[in-house]
Amino acid sequence: MDQDILAIGEPLLEFNARAEAGREPVGPDDDFAVGFGGDSSNFAVAAQRSGARTGYVTRIGDDDFGDALLRLWRREGVGTDHVVREAGGRTGIYFISRTPEASRFTYYRADSPASRLAPADVPAGAVARARLLHVTGITQAISASACDAAFHAMELARAGGTLISYDPNYRPALWPVERARAVVMRSVELCDVALPNLEEGRLLTGLHEPREVLDAFVRRGPGIVVLKMGDQGALLAHEGTVTRIPPHQVRAVDPSGAGDTFDGAFAARLLEGAVPREAARYAAVAAALTTTGPGAVLPIPRSTAVEALLPGAPTPAP
Repeated sequence: MDQDILAIGEPLLEFNARAEAGREPVGPDDDFAVGFGGDSSNFAVAAQRSGARTGYVTRIGDDDFGDALLRLWRREGVGTDHVVREAGGRTGIYFISRTPEASRFTYYRADSPASRLAPADVPAGAVARARLLHVTGITQAISASACDAAFHAMELARAGGTLISYDPNYRPALWPVERARAVVMRSVELCDVALPNLEEGRLLTGLHEPREVLDAFVRRGPGIVVLKMGDQGALLAHEGTVTRIPPHQVRAVDPSGAGDTFDGAFAARLLEGAVPREAARYAAVAAALTTTGPGAVLPIPRSTAVEALLPGAPTPAP
């Protein structure tokens, strides 16, 4: 079955320490909640839960962790026709610990199957038939071949008239800022929807003020740019107009995957026919709700939960 949205990237298994904030991070006596992560996988689940039909392009091992990811996608309805099982491959994992200031991530992904993504893994027909392709900077950062695969997918999408959404998701530990800046900015030039966050936007542009950062991405040419600003909401640029998207106030527990949920929810709503302003308001609520529970995937809301909190939603009868 063809999908509305096709995502390409790296899935991971998540081990989320249930230790109290402020303790020494991740000790052998900690209790871990096992979940799922990887920005493009999170995106696919979020878009699916918001009503889109999604598919995923990736490589995973034939190990137990790969089995677990397959069960997740099939349970969620994410298409797996283009997931390659690699014999003897070890699917990547990561650990989350927390300090009072921030969440801390430790990754074990070197030589993972996903790092061996290559242009040959990209299904040209599926990209051409999809309405939107989603690419992230993490996919481009994990290896040269994965970066080539991402660019190949974008070239196929442009040739076939498929929209491209792109999240830089810049991680300084993965690659030097000079290479990241060159790859990210070229990708922004190729995409239709750019979805940076303020922190990475500052690092990549050298600018500080949110409006300046937004404008730097707009000048690269995408028709829609959303600058995500966490609990400060977002700035949306579309057709020469900048709209401030207010944050949805929640008591945040774990910010893991909130930006990915924003991306998936925004893409799903956009393809449903919502104007960008409405799609961004929906996505802001979805992203906020994701922070109210532990892990990247478990708390991703379904469309009914988000719609109930949007302005103008009917008030339940007492």
